[in-house]
Amino acid sequence: MLETLHISNYALIDTVDIRFYEGFDIITGETGAGKSIILGALSLLLGGRADTKAVRQSDRKSVIEAVFMVADYPSIKDFCEANDIDWDDTRCILRREISPNGRSRAFINDTPVPLARLQEVALQLVDIHSQHQNQLLSQPEFQLKVIDTLAANDKLMRDYSVKFNSFRETLRKLKIARQHFAKTRDDEEYMRYQLDQLDQLNPQPGEVEELERDRDVLSNLTDIKSNLYTALQALTDAPSNMLSLLEEVTEACTELEPVIQESDNIPSRLETLSIEISDISQTLSAIDQELAADPRELDAMEERLQALYAMMEKHKVGTVEELIAVREKLRSRLNRLENADETLAELEKETRRALALAKETAGEITERRKKAAQEFAGKLKELAVPLGMKNLCCEIKVDPTEISATGMDRIEFTFAFNKNQPLMPVGGAASGGEISRLMLCIKAIIAEKMKLPSIIFDEVDTGVSGDVANRIGEMMAQIGRSIQVIAITHLPQVAAKGAHHFKVYKEDDDNATHTRINELTPQARVGELALMLSGNPDDKAARANAESLLAAAGNI
Repeated sequence: MLETLHISNYALIDTVDIRFYEGFDIITGETGAGKSIILGALSLLLGGRADTKAVRQSDRKSVIEAVFMVADYPSIKDFCEANDIDWDDTRCILRREISPNGRSRAFINDTPVPLARLQEVALQLVDIHSQHQNQLLSQPEFQLKVIDTLAANDKLMRDYSVKFNSFRETLRKLKIARQHFAKTRDDEEYMRYQLDQLDQLNPQPGEVEELERDRDVLSNLTDIKSNLYTALQALTDAPSNMLSLLEEVTEACTELEPVIQESDNIPSRLETLSIEISDISQTLSAIDQELAADPRELDAMEERLQALYAMMEKHKVGTVEELIAVREKLRSRLNRLENADETLAELEKETRRALALAKETAGEITERRKKAAQEFAGKLKELAVPLGMKNLCCEIKVDPTEISATGMDRIEFTFAFNKNQPLMPVGGAASGGEISRLMLCIKAIIAEKMKLPSIIFDEVDTGVSGDVANRIGEMMAQIGRSIQVIAITHLPQVAAKGAHHFKVYKEDDDNATHTRINELTPQARVGELALMLSGNPDDKAARANAESLLAAAGNI
């Protein structure tokens, strides 16, 4: 339930602190006294748009804070814990702050949160029903929500949602596969032509680099041969080559044996040099013999390189490895195309299976909706007749429709308010007052199912009087036995039914007008009801009538 509401620096309100109670609370006041201001402030906790014009004094922020008792609502606790929001096992505090520059901040239990998260929690804590919301009654989404609430379809709808989403996913995959195979078939001939070209070319990893290296060698063969000749001449072929010079050194060192230390190992070292020079010469000679100046080989290399370059450019790739990847991708696509019928058949089977599972659960939901719709129509008539709609006929249609996220049903509320009047949608059959009373009856029926701590009715009794007003008050009081009900009303018959009564009024000082709200004592309630009845709180007859109304409701 809504335990306390704090409003500061908002519109005509300096500071207001209200403590509400369980059961049925009443708020009254003259038109323009500020009742709508209080509701407007509370609506900010439900995600309403913040207006800087509502900030009373521009040197400080507006604050709206509501404290809810939530000991019996574990879903709120689960939500807070899942979103790293501080949690108190008994209370949930919602706060909205609006700075003069228009910046808005939201808090849950003093934890800063995005506005959408504040709204998500607030909608689980309070339902504000005002006259402008009566248009919801004609909206299919609202009608479906009412029937699902009465049918207790929450768990089934969660199960159905999983199955329906699975069906949509398999259907999406099937559509994508069909489109893919259709396009692939259109391109099949061209892809096979491309693959044949690549298979004929048969590129190999690292081939371009190797060919470029060999081509560079063959292109510079004259210079290479010249350098090889020079090296071989110096090593072994010229008259005064390194090997012959080394032999001369060896002979000279033989004559120097008396002066050369044996440990210097000169002969062995000279022999090693001679062997190494001979080996180098043989290696270079072998290279020289392998490098044949064959123009045809160079032409073949150039032709192969140009073919590889052209194919890489055609497929917009930079390396042979990427070209090979293109070839394998083409091969894979063509292989999949060959198995397209089997692939599509399997996807179709999965889609049919997912659809069947979704339809099975949707069928259960439909049966529960039909049963709930029938019971709801009877209950709605039972409650509405005493509210001045004695000729009301009601039929809740549950018609089959294409499968969707909400099931396979189209819900439509149809009414007739007069004898011999055909049933028709509520928008074309009811007056504003009738729609308002119907909405009250609907809220009364689903109050326990809604699992909301609080519901606020904002002048839903407008346009009625006498016995109907009395019955509306009784209905609100009845709802108040299940959940907290706060009603803003101008009717004394309704106001008398509340266990607690608050009055909103304006007060002037030397500088400004202020909105105030006070809880009325039993004696003050008599005066307030007398004022509502006759316009004079001291009128004896009106006061006697007020006392009678309060006594009949057990509130005096």
